[in-house]
Amino acid sequence: MSRSTFAQRLAVSGSLPRLGATNRSPVRIGALTPLSGDEQYWGRPGLDGCQIWADWINDRGGMMVSGKRHRVEIIEFDSAQGAEQTLEAARDMIERLHVRLILTLGGDSFAPALRYLMERRALVATLLPSDLTPDTPFLIAPAEVHPLFNVTGVEYLARQLPPARRVALCSQRDSLGLPSLAVYRAAFDVVGWSRIKELRYDPGETDAESIVAAMMEDKPDVLCWCSSTPPMMLALTEAAFRLGFKGYILACTADDYPQMIARTSADFMERFIFQFPDFDDPKLADTAFFFRQPRAFFDAYNLRFPEKWSAVSWEYASILDLWHNAVEIADTVEPMSVLASMKHAQQMPHAFGPATWTGRDLFGIDNALVGDWPVVTIRGGRARIQEFGSVSGWLEKHGEKLVRQLEDLGQLWHQRLGDPLSRPEATVSGPRSGTAS
Repeated sequence: MSRSTFAQRLAVSGSLPRLGATNRSPVRIGALTPLSGDEQYWGRPGLDGCQIWADWINDRGGMMVSGKRHRVEIIEFDSAQGAEQTLEAARDMIERLHVRLILTLGGDSFAPALRYLMERRALVATLLPSDLTPDTPFLIAPAEVHPLFNVTGVEYLARQLPPARRVALCSQRDSLGLPSLAVYRAAFDVVGWSRIKELRYDPGETDAESIVAAMMEDKPDVLCWCSSTPPMMLALTEAAFRLGFKGYILACTADDYPQMIARTSADFMERFIFQFPDFDDPKLADTAFFFRQPRAFFDAYNLRFPEKWSAVSWEYASILDLWHNAVEIADTVEPMSVLASMKHAQQMPHAFGPATWTGRDLFGIDNALVGDWPVVTIRGGRARIQEFGSVSGWLEKHGEKLVRQLEDLGQLWHQRLGDPLSRPEATVSGPRSGTAS
């Protein structure tokens, strides 16, 4: 497989000839993802990144398919508008606009469209592998393996601290939060830390101070925000600072960490461990795999969207990179041919190195691309990679522990097969406390 795609090569050289494609039908890509509400922070930045990727292609004449160049169009719809609207948007994308790939955050907001898209054999890429089941054969998770990579942050911090640490966790009760909670539970059990408190809150909860105060009652060494939304992540972190917490914080993301620093302190944030780097990180400078020019993309993104870089800014674009490389190999944009091209070998590169199509034990299907993932901390006011941890290595050793935790929270694929293409809604308002077993 080629190690660089058309978009990557032209971003570096800018020397490819301009060949007109204005009279040919465009290649359309759908973005059916939250663009409003709290989950917009995992939708809008990724859509913005897609537009940069598409512009790189179109500025040099479009993408080559069967010897002809075609412009790329991104078709967007806000999946936070409601179930009926999301399903209708999916139908419109497939039946009228003939999109060749649909990009989504996944989870609850996308669930109303998933059954229809699988029936139509549409190729769909999600950021949540927890969406995968045997009934979703055309749904792939090729960029982000949320929340599996969170184990790498726990392993890293466990090596920095003395053993037998005490940790308090909180998580929202939804399809983003519960799988993340299961992963963190299993990771803490592996390193031998005591889970002394666990709070589960409704996704609409905003009283972060009460949640953090309850978490701190038993004097934990570590607080874990799991995969809380960016506004809640900021609120929880600020509350921990105000309440005088002196230990470490683990979380999936730290979007807009400069604001976190401004509302707390530089020293406080140096004890915050998360999973998403800036793409000007020195450890990404000499990469030899997909997104091989991360700094060029990072600079282009920040020039167009100042102070908007987030955990997902690059993820949908990286999926497009993988998809386009498969299009080049298959010489077609037909979804099933492209999917076969993407999966023709068990291994392929992703954003942080070689990865393997796997997931059958957890999701009932090998449609998640799992490899290494970075562990990130704040150093000198900047997000910096400390190491790359092996997600697949952890799963090979400890996957059974994760299976037990997912089962306890009702998140295993076979538990979701009662209605596999929908997700349970939160039924409890406010924080829920309890000592973890």
